[in-house]
Amino acid sequence: MKTINDIKHLILVCIFIPIFTSCNNWLAVDMEDGMLEDKLYESNEGYMTVLNGVYARLNENYSTTLSMTILDVMAQYYNVRQNTDHIFHVYGNYIFDDKVFEETSSSVWARQYAQIANLNTLLTHIDAEDSNIKVSYYSFVKGEALALRAFLHFDLIRLYGPIYNSATENITCIPYQESDSKEIQPLLPAKDVMGKIIRDLKEAAELLEEDPVRTKGVMAEDSEDLNETNDFRYRQYRLNYYAVKTLLARAYLWVGDKANALLVSKELIVENDEKKVFPWITKADVLNAEIPDLLFSTEVIFGLYNTSRVSVFNQYFKETTTINNALVFKGERLNDISCKLPYYFSDDDDLRRGSNFWSEETLEQMTNSGSASQPSICFKKYADIPGTTKPFRYMIPMIRMSEIYLMAAECTDDLTESIGYINEIRNNRNCVDLNLQPGDTKESIQQYITNEFIREVIGEGQLYFYYKRLGMEEILSGTEFSEDRWLESINLQNYVWPLPKTETDQRVNVN
Repeated sequence: MKTINDIKHLILVCIFIPIFTSCNNWLAVDMEDGMLEDKLYESNEGYMTVLNGVYARLNENYSTTLSMTILDVMAQYYNVRQNTDHIFHVYGNYIFDDKVFEETSSSVWARQYAQIANLNTLLTHIDAEDSNIKVSYYSFVKGEALALRAFLHFDLIRLYGPIYNSATENITCIPYQESDSKEIQPLLPAKDVMGKIIRDLKEAAELLEEDPVRTKGVMAEDSEDLNETNDFRYRQYRLNYYAVKTLLARAYLWVGDKANALLVSKELIVENDEKKVFPWITKADVLNAEIPDLLFSTEVIFGLYNTSRVSVFNQYFKETTTINNALVFKGERLNDISCKLPYYFSDDDDLRRGSNFWSEETLEQMTNSGSASQPSICFKKYADIPGTTKPFRYMIPMIRMSEIYLMAAECTDDLTESIGYINEIRNNRNCVDLNLQPGDTKESIQQYITNEFIREVIGEGQLYFYYKRLGMEEILSGTEFSEDRWLESINLQNYVWPLPKTETDQRVNVN
């Protein structure tokens, strides 16, 4: 097996296109000159360079802001809200007009659209009459590019768009940039944006039907055959066929199309049951004393590869940080009534509750009069494992298999079938089965789904979007946790980020 450095070389190729936009011109993503651009797209390698560069630069938004830090703070996972000195206080309290939030929002917006612009340039060249890309590369490159464009837009509408329903679907929210034009595009109704996202994902899935992930698995090693390219390997770190189909189910569910979301989810479950491309993690792998797989990496359908992950962990999660930086859970001791963990993990034997994941630490708290100590519950999911060659050392999950089961559970009208999907996850987390109770309804089943979703995606930035999709007005608190109080109210407007000022300022004189 090759080392993780080989994966880094293959996947995190730095591209020489000037990718970033200035705040004054959000789609000004020019090559230094047209000749350089044309030269780049003369070969398969040039297309792969651009595509790999987009994957690499996803880390700029998704390694922290849109995964383990800000979005999870806004979902109230962590004990932040009451600490006015905490560096994430603005996000925990949804202070959208604060300068810090505005800067973050502007950065997210600019980076997402910068990558979209690069993908559109690639898509323009790949379908040009004089395109030089080989047939064997065409479907992969175009399929992944379309999927990435949809993925980036989808998270933009999940941030800036309304809570989607029949009453809000015509609210204008974001532009859907689908050409390499540098003209400012109109803000579209949420319904139109989601239609384009679903369109792109359906086309991407068709282009990727022959994805080798379906026959050869994730191929997490370099090929020993010198005649075989490695461009189509390491499929967990690319928007492969299964990842695209899962995104499609996610998009259907976002717009309330449960019939199609169920259809796609069941199709994926059946195929994965047969082929075991993304097998459930084993208890032995999770509890491994030397190399615990806390990401349940075999189940990750799409993840980012980020060698700086350890730096993020050290800054926000490690026991040596201060309480004003730390993203910790409420509580002093793991099994105290005042600790959040027992409410998250009601089953004592749940693998997600194990000591590999959590530790009782005493962190330093900076105060006006000096410093004091504060007992805290630290989260170790992203802790480094020095010396290992396992690729999950640098993985950040974006899409995981358990989400497919939870979507299927939510979309079916058969309560027995629904509880079966939930129990499939629980069985593989070392938990006891849930049993249908005489008074169970779709609403009570939804609560079971919510509980499992919360447990599954800690540190992955998905819970905030789940709450938003359902328009939840009460969520688990990050700070108020006791035997008789564990929920807090949330204003529905806190799920909708206002457009960045850098964007709205440019639209003042645009018809």
